[in-house]
Amino acid sequence: MTLIELASLFEARKLSVIEATGLDKDALHIYFGMALFLVIRLVWRGRGGWVAAWLAVLAMACGGELLDMTAEYGGSAIQPDAAHWHDIWNTMFWPTVLLFVGRWLQPAPKAPAEAKPELGEYAESRLEQA
Repeated sequence: MTLIELASLFEARKLSVIEATGLDKDALHIYFGMALFLVIRLVWRGRGGWVAAWLAVLAMACGGELLDMTAEYGGSAIQPDAAHWHDIWNTMFWPTVLLFVGRWLQPAPKAPAEAKPELGEYAESRLEQA
């Protein structure tokens, strides 16, 4: 499959999602960006998860726009660059906000718990007290 065929398939799927949902293209960019960000962040909860999720959305946004430009080139309907940057901006805005405020959303690490007696030791000390 060539890049132009892949781009036209991508364009057809995108149009079918637009028709099925009734949303416009800008809203879909926002929803897909947030969905990918949240899925990656839920899967990767450890250190670096916020950045990995943001980079995944950036890769998706740039890859989608590359496919859009390829489809436009194949159909001789090239849009101005500002329209493509607008789509990337729409996709990246909320994931970028979450990236910057994410450290405040994450719970603070728990302090190490004091040494608690084992259950059996606790039961023995209670028996001695009785």
